Amino acid sequence: MNRVSVVEPQRAQRAQRISSDCPRRGAPSQLCWGLANQAFAFLRGLCAFAVPIPELGVIRRTLGAFVLLLPLTAPAADLVALDAEQQRAFDIDLIGPLAADARLSRRYPAEVAVPNRQLRVVAAPQGGVLETLKVAEGEQVTAGQIIAELRSPDLVDIQSQYVEGLIRLELAESQLARDRKLQREGVIAERRLLESQAKQRELATLVEQRRQLLELAGLAEADIANLTRTRRLSSTLPIHAPIAGVVLEQMVSTGQSMAAADPLYRIAELDPLWLEIHVPVGQLDGLSIGNHVFLTRQGTAGKIITIGRMVHGRDQGVLVRAEIREGSEQLRPGQFVEVQLMAALGTRSSDGEAVQGWRLPSSALVRDGDATYVFIAREGGFAVAPVTLLGEEEQSVVVRGPLAADDQVAISGVVALKAAWLGGE
Repeated sequence: MNRVSVVEPQRAQRAQRISSDCPRRGAPSQLCWGLANQAFAFLRGLCAFAVPIPELGVIRRTLGAFVLLLPLTAPAADLVALDAEQQRAFDIDLIGPLAADARLSRRYPAEVAVPNRQLRVVAAPQGGVLETLKVAEGEQVTAGQIIAELRSPDLVDIQSQYVEGLIRLELAESQLARDRKLQREGVIAERRLLESQAKQRELATLVEQRRQLLELAGLAEADIANLTRTRRLSSTLPIHAPIAGVVLEQMVSTGQSMAAADPLYRIAELDPLWLEIHVPVGQLDGLSIGNHVFLTRQGTAGKIITIGRMVHGRDQGVLVRAEIREGSEQLRPGQFVEVQLMAALGTRSSDGEAVQGWRLPSSALVRDGDATYVFIAREGGFAVAPVTLLGEEEQSVVVRGPLAADDQVAISGVVALKAAWLGGE
């Protein structure tokens, strides 16, 4: 009989014995049969060419050792079978997922701004020359404080008209008092008394109008009262701070010639402050008025007060405005800071219930193509659970999937678990 035909069946039987040992060692039977078949084909090739081969016992021991080194997986592709010793070898750490009903956005740049209601521009009430600037940029001022003095010839004219009106009004009031006395005595007719009353009211209205002109010119109530009492004219016009706050900007210099309404200072109250954030229109889901905004470096937070309706063409972003009430002293108008916005996870369209999310360390996620998975500890190994990524935070992620509060999820050694999982498919 031909030597090849005798040796081939004997060696095939030994290869089958190799595969029969694999399940007893804990490896999947399909993998062992595949390796045995490959070994059998290799032996047939050697025999076909009548090539001398080593003792088959050596091959059997080598092949068995190789099989034991492979990742041990169950026949099902969604469970990775690992015993306690193998888990320690893979250095696997576990953590429980935390329930989450909101997620943090990625970091966005935000500009610090002063709320409109807290900002004032101080302008020259009259034309003239700036004689004195009493404050500069960065200084604190109080409401009513004199911050500049303007020398204005126009102010003298307004004052003189006011004083003239006062004198004429006083004469008219004296004449009215005299006519009332004469009319009671029957010396003059009632018509003359009525004329005196009309003239007095006319002059009183004129004086009030000129008093208002003095107020518009920038004179304070105390200055007008002093002018009324002393009748002393002055070309120096004091300019007062309209609110208490900080001088943000000085726009002029001493000795500069000014026209009426030319700006001098910008003064602002710096508590609270606004943050103006441009959020991409595709990232607005879950944002609503009242949501928190976190300033990561400053360690403070605010709340969203406005979500714009217009998309800005420059960056395709929507203006989201937040108000900062605590820690505003750390911020300065015009400063750029990094912020993260808290966004709700939303609701399921089918039943309207809130989406249940879970917060995990970023290292817990495993990606295979476009899909995302986590490994959940189960008896005898790890279950592979598909999850949907809802948001990525600084060191963590928020996902939706078949998780429970008492689950334990692998956060280290996941590369080895993935290799074992994919190797068993």
